[in-house]
Order: sequence, then C-alpha cells, then structure tokens
Amino acid sequence: MAFPVVDTEYLKEIDKARRDLRAFIALKNCAPIMLRLAWHDAGTYDVSTKTGGPNGSIRNEEEFTHGANSGLKIAIDFCEEVKAKHPKITYADLYQLAGVVAVEVTGGPTIDFVPGRKDSNICPREGRLPDAKRGAPHLRDIFYRMGLSDKDIVALSGGHTLGRAHPERSGFDGPWTNEPLKFDNSYFVELLKGESEGLLKLPTDKALFDDPEFRKYVELYAKVQHHNRMGSFCLTYTSRVI
Repeated sequence: MAFPVVDTEYLKEIDKARRDLRAFIALKNCAPIMLRLAWHDAGTYDVSTKTGGPNGSIRNEEEFTHGANSGLKIAIDFCEEVKAKHPKITYADLYQLAGVVAVEVTGGPTIDFVPGRKDSNICPREGRLPDAKRGAPHLRDIFYRMGLSDKDIVALSGGHTLGRAHPERSGFDGPWTNEPLKFDNSYFVELLKGESEGLLKLPTDKALFDDPEFRKYVELYAKVQHHNRMGSFCLTYTSRVI
C-alpha cells in the first residue's frame, strides 16, 4: 500500500480525529489499552530489515491473535468507530495517534505527531514482542532489534504506569501503580520501593531494578514527575515516520 498524501486536507482530518479520540478515550476510560495498541503495532519493528513497525497490520486476525496481543481486538474495534468518521486516515496513523492522545488525556506530555505512515497487510512473525516472564537479556534482544538503547528500554517500560494486567490475557493480574489512569512516573517510584501489596511487578519489571545499567535510568526517571522522554518513548515510533 502507498504512503498517504499528507496535504492540508489530510492534516485537517488528523486534527478532527485527534479531537474525536480525545472525547472517546475520556468517555470510555480506555487510555491504557489504546496506548498498548499503539505500542504493539509499532513494537514489531526490525531496524536491520526495516520490517514490522507502525503499519496498521495488527488489525489483521493473523496478528491480533498473537499471544502478546491478547485483548487488543477491543482497542482495534474502538478505533474502527473513529476510522468510520475519518476514512482517509491510515490505520497506521490512527493507531499511533490513539496512543498519543491516550498519554495526553491521562496527564502525560503533549507529543508531536507526524502523520504519513502507510498501511500494510504483511504481518510479522509471532515473537517480536517482549515476553513478560523473562529477564534483562531478553529485553535487550527484543529492543536492540528495534534500535533502542538501555535508556530507551527503561523509558518505554514507563508505559506500565497506565492500566493493569488481566489474567485472561497475560496470566498476570493487577495494576502497576495506585492510579492506573494517570500518566506519571509512579511506575519507577514503585519499582524502587520493592514489593507493594496490591501492585504488580512482572519479571521484566523486576529486571529493570535488578540490572545495574537499567536501574540507573529507573532511578533517574523516579526523580522526575513528568518527563517528556518517558512520554515520547512510550510511543517510540510515533514522532517520526518509518
């Protein structure tokens, strides 16, 4: 599929869709799953082969039925309601825009959005997303493939400040923070506290605390209430076109 023509009319549609997403996400309190959709569509990117990435392919059953994407059909269907009103916008742009708005609606930073992603029906193989049951070496294998650094990995993990795990989707249960609909640095603060009753820490979360290189960035972000880097890297591929 071709790249969309990002002209004045397309940008107007993006602005309208952004407003509609803001109202919809606020009404449904669905920011966490919208952010997860944006990340999971983008998180298959391979910097060496230039495959995967934010191309809307997650809307295909072949991909949204991957184990790591369990439950995301809910967010895909939510986005269809906005897509029906703005058919000119690509799914690739729409899903990333939904993630941007999700961060903003919950009190995170305003993220510059550069539209122009083309849609694809080519689904990446299963296994490109992180396995929550594994540790630091696995995180590096996954995220270095995307071209990210250790600092970026920790910042991106801050997206867990929103939402909660559901046992029917991941086998884990519970929120990471006490205010799972507020985007801030609570995820990092809670990591440094150790185990807290009622709050979740996945093996991949604990790896950020246990690994010395990761931990120094956890400590950095725990000191900053609203840092733009965390918000930006929760949507690593949102601010530029791949």
